[in-house]
Amino acid sequence: MVAEQIAGRGVGDARVLAAMREIPRHLFVAEPDRANAYIDAPLGLEHGQTISQPYIVALMTELARPRPTDRALEIGTGSGYQAAVLSRLVDRVFSVELIAALADTARERLIGLGYRNVTVRQGDGYLGWPGEAPFDIIIVTAAPDDIPPALVWQLRPGGRLVIPVGPVGGVQDLVVVEKDQAGSLTKRSVIPVRFVPMVKKK
Repeated sequence: MVAEQIAGRGVGDARVLAAMREIPRHLFVAEPDRANAYIDAPLGLEHGQTISQPYIVALMTELARPRPTDRALEIGTGSGYQAAVLSRLVDRVFSVELIAALADTARERLIGLGYRNVTVRQGDGYLGWPGEAPFDIIIVTAAPDDIPPALVWQLRPGGRLVIPVGPVGGVQDLVVVEKDQAGSLTKRSVIPVRFVPMVKKK
């Protein structure tokens, strides 16, 4: 998976590649899909959600440029796979999942597998996690129409936000937002992607 689908497609960060080799993806997918866990494709989860294809997980992680001292925020815990990858690359991971059942299952899975530096809570991803802000990196695994202002506010100067942005059911842009030390923002689109929509809490 790593050699052909990830490194072979241009992801070159050695730490990211090592984390992708280490994390047992088959333990983060639904049991009927375990035979397909290492193919380069998204797989379905409960409640209409998905686990992203390995290449996209690796690319988004590389774009965030994680460092060992970083505090990371993930929006959209899902099965916990992206959080597990980040856990091997940063100091602390805070992950927000809208769907309570997914948050509970991911929390139990991550604790059971020994990922002790990940904290999962149920909540509205549009609001981020103000009580733990600021964050050095933020990775969003569902697509809003526009970048939520709260996430930009919670990004530390010098930090990076990686997020798919675009319409529900259409082609979205994978966007990297960088905040400089003065608080000014730069944005760039990397590739077209398709993610499940980012949903606000009712």
